[in-house]
Amino acid sequence: MYSNTAYLHQTDLALEDLSRPLIVESCGTYRLNTFPIMNTCRPSGRKDYQMLYIHAGKATFTFNGEKRVLSSGHMILYPPGIPQYYTYYGADRPEVFWVHFTGRNAAHLLGCSDPSSDGLIIDTGVSSEYTGLFLHIIRELQSRRPEFEEICALLLSQLFALIRRHLSEKMLNQNNLLQKEMEEAVHFFHENSHIHFSINSYASSLHMSVCWFIRCFKKYTGMTPAQYITTIRMADARALLESSDYTISEISSLIGYENPLYFSRIFKKYNGCPPSVYRSSV
Repeated sequence: MYSNTAYLHQTDLALEDLSRPLIVESCGTYRLNTFPIMNTCRPSGRKDYQMLYIHAGKATFTFNGEKRVLSSGHMILYPPGIPQYYTYYGADRPEVFWVHFTGRNAAHLLGCSDPSSDGLIIDTGVSSEYTGLFLHIIRELQSRRPEFEEICALLLSQLFALIRRHLSEKMLNQNNLLQKEMEEAVHFFHENSHIHFSINSYASSLHMSVCWFIRCFKKYTGMTPAQYITTIRMADARALLESSDYTISEISSLIGYENPLYFSRIFKKYNGCPPSVYRSSV
């Protein structure tokens, strides 16, 4: 096993210190090459904050009795007092960076002061910027040059700033993708409003649950998919009633309704009068 560690107080003793905004107590890295297994079991957690960054391979964590295998590109933030159970298996080739910290502002580094009771799992992706900052903190703690404590705090703040930026950009990209998918759904509904198709199947084609798709579509358009399709059909019906000689039954069939009586009821609900009355008034 390869390890590279550094400690502020030359010990792994966990401390809670609120005298300063941010204090980096220790930092290090483990790379399990020869050991078959390495277990960590802290039923009462630590008094300080701990963050782990899986740079390579994977590691097994237990949260509230449930095991989860997390691969490279994940960080795990443990607040004080939260039980810590995790295992590194040599076969998984894990390389993990860790940092322990405390201080008045420690709880707010991610922009939230109440991580989940099980610890906070963050999908950060893999970045050389993260490893560079961890290694810089380790070197500062090891060299103990003037102002090293302040520099370590600044480096940790920079690390969390990078994480916040990554999460913000990830959310923005997801929102952009979602908006594009909703725009495509609107186009699809306009092109196919006259035929019968399954909203469930369309949602599945986007790898969404039907409930999530309906919620997103309503947020984007102000209507559910069914309501939106009906408004398209009603607009088409009004246009045909105004500009064609098709019968009411033919218009009903053209816009997607097999039953003319049902079409008439829906038309009256949306337009205030039956199709025949609407035609005679234009």
